[in-house]
Amino acid sequence: MKLPALILIPLIFFSTLIDLTLSTQPSYSCDSSNPSTKSYPFCETTLPIYQRVHDLVSRLTLDEKISQLVNSAPAIPRLGIPSYEWWSEALHGVADVGKGIRLYSTINSATSFPQVILTAASFNEHLWYRIGQVIGTEARALYNAGQATGMTFWAPNINIFRDPRWGRGQETPGEDPLMAGKYSVAYVRGVQGDSYGGGRLKAGGHLQASACCKHFTAYDLDSWKNVTRFGFNAKVTQQDLADTYQPPFKSCVEHGKATGIMCAYNQVNGVPSCADHNLLTKTVRGHWDFHGYITSDCGAVSIIHDVQGYTKQPEDAVVDVLKAGMDVDCGTYLQNYTKSAVQMKKLPVSYIDSALHNLFSIRMRLGLFDGNPTKLPFGNIGPDQVCSKLHQAIALEAAEDGIVLLKNAGKLLPLHKSKGISLAVIGPNANASETLLGNYHGPPCKFITPLQGLQGYAKKTVYHPGCDTVTCPNPAIGQAVNVAKKADYVVLIVGLDQGEEREAHDRDHLNFPGKQQQLINSVAKASKKPVILVILSGGPVDISAANHNPKIGSILWAGYPGEAGGLALAEIIFGDHNPGGRLPVTWYTQDYIKTPMTDMRMRPDKRSGYPGRTYRFYTGKNVFDFGYGLSYSNYAYSFVASATQNKLYLNESSVGLAAKKSDSGRYQLVSDLGEEFCQKLFKVTIGVKNDGEMAGKHPVLLFVSRKNPTKGSPVKQLIGFKSVILSAGERAELEFMLNPCEHLSHANEDGLMVLEEGSRYLVVGDAEYPIDIIV
Repeated sequence: MKLPALILIPLIFFSTLIDLTLSTQPSYSCDSSNPSTKSYPFCETTLPIYQRVHDLVSRLTLDEKISQLVNSAPAIPRLGIPSYEWWSEALHGVADVGKGIRLYSTINSATSFPQVILTAASFNEHLWYRIGQVIGTEARALYNAGQATGMTFWAPNINIFRDPRWGRGQETPGEDPLMAGKYSVAYVRGVQGDSYGGGRLKAGGHLQASACCKHFTAYDLDSWKNVTRFGFNAKVTQQDLADTYQPPFKSCVEHGKATGIMCAYNQVNGVPSCADHNLLTKTVRGHWDFHGYITSDCGAVSIIHDVQGYTKQPEDAVVDVLKAGMDVDCGTYLQNYTKSAVQMKKLPVSYIDSALHNLFSIRMRLGLFDGNPTKLPFGNIGPDQVCSKLHQAIALEAAEDGIVLLKNAGKLLPLHKSKGISLAVIGPNANASETLLGNYHGPPCKFITPLQGLQGYAKKTVYHPGCDTVTCPNPAIGQAVNVAKKADYVVLIVGLDQGEEREAHDRDHLNFPGKQQQLINSVAKASKKPVILVILSGGPVDISAANHNPKIGSILWAGYPGEAGGLALAEIIFGDHNPGGRLPVTWYTQDYIKTPMTDMRMRPDKRSGYPGRTYRFYTGKNVFDFGYGLSYSNYAYSFVASATQNKLYLNESSVGLAAKKSDSGRYQLVSDLGEEFCQKLFKVTIGVKNDGEMAGKHPVLLFVSRKNPTKGSPVKQLIGFKSVILSAGERAELEFMLNPCEHLSHANEDGLMVLEEGSRYLVVGDAEYPIDIIV
């Protein structure tokens, strides 16, 4: 989202000016006490929004129109329209990283949730929705307090975490397209003020805040071996677009009803994303029926000409993006070259008007043209709702439910809460505060570091960093070993930080940085009992050595767990919370770095030795599977056969088309089966029992697999997940309603979804249930 470095420099001074000029009252248009504006039709709230916008746009001069096509849209005083800032951030809490939000004075902090990759590990859609609700509420509180010049937030990031080295993978819900889509829907509905199930927010309804799904599309490389996101051409097959890269965005638009889309820096098959009419207009607005605005990533319009050389003149880049369907430029390129494009007769003004219609429609849906906002929906949300006890409790819950237990040999954890226990807390991330937050965050309500959390349970706690930073060039191994020798238990807290993985910086290996591994081995060897290893990171780390080391008894992955992460971690270590998180990405071995990041193919290629990507297609070795995660309890699964269908007849479709044939066997195109057939859901009932001695919140993941996958079909695919709370010994039955056209299909080489004849297996844990598709 950030501008190239040369463009960022002047923003520092500009942001200072904003701090000085922000009012304590929200800015809005159509003030009923202003006689010069209240008579305008665009201020008449009883009229449809499209009529109001048409009236407003018709009153603008060409220069005024062009001024509104950039993220920092200036005021139009003669019409009583204040300035507006489109760029605000709320990836995992309202942040002051963009230019539309300032956390200072009345509201100087906001609830900081775990980085998205850890929240995703909870596999809990309702939790994701509640996080979205908090973010939307706190955003509106900032606006009501006069600390926001925009209510359009450029989140969520729903790109597929395709390669473990990607520095921004931490911002995403992981590698599975179904899961990323469900995350986007829950988050967007929460932020925008819709109900959990959708439907409360009617078409054109009043928005609490606006969410924007990014980065469209096939964006998952920032900087690798001199290839950067600014010049990268992502070569993507129609097959991979159809069942991997596009589904999260389709869900975000069709089910989440997102009001914003961000097009990416990169090209897709030779065409810049922001200049691709097929993507932005035909697909998003046409096939998916999107009603909102489309923004560029910051600087993405300028690079079309300046970096990619895609156009001969700057004006051509302006023409291409506006004709493609983009509406607002995060940058100044449209501001600088749109008028000359019109004067050169390359750009009809109608394309500008179309963009303005999309932009002002969203501002009106936010209530910014309806008069005094305190008298409107969401107008009573005040500063007391920011960092409230409820919001902070949800941040703690998100960290508790996301942390993943990867190893627990000999049931080392949980530790007993004995007053006399002595604890050594060692590692460069043990007392880190900023590291807990990941990226795109604002000042949190509070900080609880892992050390502080553990000190609340063990008064006899001794701390040593082991390394000054996670780069760990010169570890103080001798001192760390001496501290470890004297303690009953050792907690080693290591991993990564934003210096190792971040926007514009991909990793070049999957090992621990610097000499962290040497520190881990030495401390583990010296400790009285097997140590507890905690990893803070967004992307996966090859921890094969630690996993096989008998002196490392337990391993926890805590992501970047947010403001309450230290407390959540301590609660799990001492048994006040039963871990239930499960990995949202595959954890690969170091050998995976032989695979070029620039290869966008998801499917493996046996001829070249290409191993494929993600758990759905990867054929090589890994450290941990997608969905892996232990608990202090054992859970047993069973399919309730009497309540679960085991045959699906495609020839019952009213269409009555003859089956098609391929090298893989007989199949039907999903598009031929018809809406009536595809809406016939079938029920799968799964019994889940907690066989342990401790209550726990447990995500149940339902997969479909094939023993002998046909060419191009996934080896295994997530088709549903639910979270259930079970007491010790308790059993529950969960119902999954499956859509065969959505959950049992895959894309063929032409990018068309197909249902193939043959046997499948529904899989939960070790339990399998056969289901046959008969054409």
